[in-house]
Amino acid sequence: MNHDERWILEALKEARAALQEDEVPVGAVVVKDGEIVARAHNLSRQQNDPTLHAEVLALREAQKQLGSLTGCTLYVTMEPCAMCAGAMVLLKLPRLVFGAFDPSCGCTGSRVDLTDHWFYHSVETWGGVLEGDCAALLTEFFQRKR
Repeated sequence: MNHDERWILEALKEARAALQEDEVPVGAVVVKDGEIVARAHNLSRQQNDPTLHAEVLALREAQKQLGSLTGCTLYVTMEPCAMCAGAMVLLKLPRLVFGAFDPSCGCTGSRVDLTDHWFYHSVETWGGVLEGDCAALLTEFFQRKR
């Protein structure tokens, strides 16, 4: 198991917590120097607030803890949307690793890539890490809803 897989497994723990809370099962962790500095999962449905994505919540907490995201990597179980990709650019996140691709709304490669030279900061991005495990949780959630 490589480092990226290790941290995606931690993000999957958050995604499973979201699933237990009837949230879209997306989890995120922010890692710096081999340590998790923030972790979160989606809270949009509980709080009736579409901005409460796992990525935004984890990035907010990391920024609060560290003051700067220099040297950090965000690990998230699903490809970020436009809002989350924009937050990464504005916060100057150096690196993103995600699990499942989102062909309908993904904005770090699938639909567009807002993190790659569109703005003043680019985020190094890697997708598809433990993609099957990450996608399985999303499939389970949406099958329950049908």
